[in-house]
Amino acid sequence: MTKYGEGVMGGKPLPKIGVFDSGVGGLSVAKAIQAALPEYRVIYAADKRHLPYGNKPLRQIHGYVLPILKDLVDQGCQVIVIACNTVTTTMIDTLRQEVSVPLVGMEPMVKPAASLTKSGIIAVCATPNTLASARYSSLKKVFAKNLKVLEPDCSDWVPMIENNQINRDQINKRIETGCQAGADVIVLGCTHYHWIEQLIKDIVAGRATVLQPEQPVIEQLRRVLTQLA
Repeated sequence: MTKYGEGVMGGKPLPKIGVFDSGVGGLSVAKAIQAALPEYRVIYAADKRHLPYGNKPLRQIHGYVLPILKDLVDQGCQVIVIACNTVTTTMIDTLRQEVSVPLVGMEPMVKPAASLTKSGIIAVCATPNTLASARYSSLKKVFAKNLKVLEPDCSDWVPMIENNQINRDQINKRIETGCQAGADVIVLGCTHYHWIEQLIKDIVAGRATVLQPEQPVIEQLRRVLTQLA
């Protein structure tokens, strides 16, 4: 567990927000939330022991995630952000029935991408489990039914980023292929990919917009916290 914030304000303990991910990916989300909501204390929990989640059986992933979320609740978190597209798109509805505080999920930004594209082609960079999920399929059917959706193979990006062994040539090849195919919006559908967001922006060099959901998630988190107040 990593805790952000001073823990107290005016002599009183700060209310807590939990953030969960399989590894370092959600750390950027936790830091963004703490910066946006300094009146809260952010507790970040990562399941580095079992990552990556993107290609594991879903029942196995559920067995890893549920105890961690319950521990965050036991620590006093009023709401938990699931900073993992794989968990959000495959099992957040089930987890909401099993955890006693609100859960805010993160999923690929297909809807905003569909609104932004002018070429009618978008690229979604995500894990195999996310791309195979019913939720992602639904997002495509509802918001991208008239678009061409490219899904480059990013299955090895999580361990690459987790181990800080960035293969720039490989990333360049995947993104460049999407741009050459006409994609003018690149969706980062895994929080690990946030750590290479600038590299991807450098590769697209203004040819495409790069989307990731940290700010929309913070806005949703504000709405949930207002409802809890």
